[in-house]
Amino acid sequence: MKYFSTRGSAERVSAAEAIIRGLAPDGGLYVPDSFPEFALEDIAALVPLDYRARAARVMAPYLDEFGADEVEALCAAAYGANFDAPEIAPVRFTDENTGYLELWHGPTSAFKDMALQMLPRLLTASLKKRAVEKGVCILVATSGDTGKAALEGFADVPGTRIMVFYPRDGVSDVQRLQMVTQSGGNVGVCAVEGNFDDAQTGVKRIFSDAALAEELAARGWFLSSANSINWGRLLPQIAYYFSAYCDAVSVGIVKLGEKLNFCVPTGNFGNILAGWMAKRMGLPAGRFICASNANNVLTDFINTGVYDRRREFRLTTSPSMDILVSSNLERLLYYLTGSSESVAHWMRSLAETGVYDVGGETVRRLQGEFSAGCCDDAEAAEEIERVWSGFGCLIDTHTAVASRVLGEYRRVSGDATPAIVVSTASPYKFCDSVLAALGEDASAPGFELLGRLEAVTGTSAPAPLASLAGREPRFTACVAPEAMRRAVEDFVG
Repeated sequence: MKYFSTRGSAERVSAAEAIIRGLAPDGGLYVPDSFPEFALEDIAALVPLDYRARAARVMAPYLDEFGADEVEALCAAAYGANFDAPEIAPVRFTDENTGYLELWHGPTSAFKDMALQMLPRLLTASLKKRAVEKGVCILVATSGDTGKAALEGFADVPGTRIMVFYPRDGVSDVQRLQMVTQSGGNVGVCAVEGNFDDAQTGVKRIFSDAALAEELAARGWFLSSANSINWGRLLPQIAYYFSAYCDAVSVGIVKLGEKLNFCVPTGNFGNILAGWMAKRMGLPAGRFICASNANNVLTDFINTGVYDRRREFRLTTSPSMDILVSSNLERLLYYLTGSSESVAHWMRSLAETGVYDVGGETVRRLQGEFSAGCCDDAEAAEEIERVWSGFGCLIDTHTAVASRVLGEYRRVSGDATPAIVVSTASPYKFCDSVLAALGEDASAPGFELLGRLEAVTGTSAPAPLASLAGREPRFTACVAPEAMRRAVEDFVG
């Protein structure tokens, strides 16, 4: 299988090359030239397997340079004792129609671990296959969870360095503490003045800086990405949609071949795109319901076909979704239109004017696959309390957005298809907001509230978060977006 750019580059590259590069030379994102086909009997064969084996079978067709045994070994290493649930990605069913796919049982208590425990292994294996002798410097812009998950995955991996940029006032106390206390001799963390879009734009600008690339190459380094623009980040996420469906079959929520909807909280569009790709492979998925917070640019786009980032940026209680430029949407637009020229035009328009309109036919195709909704902080808080009091299921603010949007979608559409809510983070990463939603006092620093949430709910904080107690920050720098290039130069040395 080969990969090519969404923006029209004729060059076809291998999976290993796409993973190493991260971003295509023309600024586009790599996409596979075909989708492997999974028939119902192939999905049935996944049902009795554990998560590691399911993931290996889903990923292997995309990695034809890697042998099946090699992919199985990579999955076994990525998804093991570093997760605190033996199922790795368990589904918690609250009734006969609704389940919560818990993707936060990894070392950083967020769904990004599902991909970022795999990506470093894929990257180092790809470097060996391509006989690359330079070191790779990973650059990451994060809205909260990607940064820590990437730092944890790449810490002290030979031949790599990793630099993470996060918006100074746009992450939770626990998320910030996770990043700035990260151990490892090859890691760097830097706050950015502004929001996530400022950090993400700065990283993209650095990737397109030919002079910097030449300078770093002379020092023996090249740049790559751990954000979901990297195919090696997106690919592992496809696996958990297959796994969730298998679990729904196992407990009788659906029969093999019946439809299952998915409601996904998303800001950068990578998580929900992975599910749609699973459907293209043959997964019997129904509707994909895109759930947004008050930064509802994706809701508006799916409902109108107009993508317009020219709006107020809102800081919410679900900060990982506080995004106005959704990078992975570019991949979907390519598949909906088959036109790299259109995609390149829309991306230029977004960069230059802040808006683009995909037109009627593309909107019809989009709405044929996706529905969308949004909710504000108050509504998300109500949902946290409802799910806790009604089912004894404690969810975080991002999961609450999706749960609320799913309920509204069902009410308006009348669609009673069984559905999975994709649960993206431990509630303990946002314990101030969760406590407040439960009517409890949340007037203390984020870490101190972990114990209070444990006492109130009778649940336990994940060990990786509880272990933050008493750790001192290693990284305190904060730069303006225009100074990010210099920060990278200084970091690589």
